Amino acid sequence: MSAVLVAMSGGVDSSVAAAMLLDEGHEVVGVTMRLWGGESDTGCCSVADVDDARRVAQQLGLDHLVFNFGDDFLTHVVDPYVAAHVAGRTPNPCIECNRHVKFDRLLARAERLGIDAVATGHHARVLAVADGFRVGRGADRPKDQSYVVHMLGPAALARVRFPVGDRTKADVRAMAAALGLRTADKPDSQEVCFITTGGGREAFLASRIPFTPGVVVDTGGRTVGHVDAVELVTLGQRRGVTGGGGERRYVVAVDRESATITVGSGADLLTGELPLRDLQWVADPEDGSVLVQCSAHGPARPAVVDGATVRWAEPQRRVAPGQSVVVYDPADELVLGGGTAA
Repeated sequence: MSAVLVAMSGGVDSSVAAAMLLDEGHEVVGVTMRLWGGESDTGCCSVADVDDARRVAQQLGLDHLVFNFGDDFLTHVVDPYVAAHVAGRTPNPCIECNRHVKFDRLLARAERLGIDAVATGHHARVLAVADGFRVGRGADRPKDQSYVVHMLGPAALARVRFPVGDRTKADVRAMAAALGLRTADKPDSQEVCFITTGGGREAFLASRIPFTPGVVVDTGGRTVGHVDAVELVTLGQRRGVTGGGGERRYVVAVDRESATITVGSGADLLTGELPLRDLQWVADPEDGSVLVQCSAHGPARPAVVDGATVRWAEPQRRVAPGQSVVVYDPADELVLGGGTAA
């Protein structure tokens, strides 16, 4: 058996992940990462979450460590989040946190400590293939989190464990209840940890960047309204923009340089192609056909990837620039690669 460092966020999934590894006979050490030093009442960075993680570790008889990765979190997650809004992109901060902090930094720290592997409570799977390891979907499809850990390559995956990936969420909660863990009925964390429920994204960004007023036009170029902050508008948005008339209007384009928002119908949002940037593959598609997912819990749609362009089998809604785009093998739904919408 091996020594495993379990990232304990204070939620039920990571609590059960630690318990499962302990039951398998591994030497388990719990660790909670202090990431965000500012105000937080959501996500996995609140004081209550850290306390829950510590108490669960005590219940399980585990050593519990706290690592301060606040500087890394600011550099790789918060600052790029703000910069993306300034540039007119819609970021995925949780993915960047996983990429740069929760796995990169944690794996490096585990190696320094002489610990063999790192485990988290993600609902995903590490599957062995002929050329190494790949990320696969979790057994509980509605709770699947392979999208947010898609960037993990074979070298990292050789040292990563997702113990609850083969379980349903109901099974995880039942196991936590049977063990008497205080997190058994704790609600899932859904929001970005550094965005408070009271202030929201607007208050967070307003304290860091000046907002740019913008004009709203329809697809014919006619002015139909104004917005106070172009930085807060994203593709596909309905609320906060003027559409005119009774027909539903959506944001179909954001021109950051001219501070112009274009609104149109749902049909105007449809496209047959999605350009990508920073596309990286971990495996080649067998015949070119793939499934492409563009949000954490969105559907995966049939497509082919031609160079750096996704060509949809059927027209799909446009994807906001900056959003992560993950490519899956349609045969087994293992991750093939990913990039971001251009």
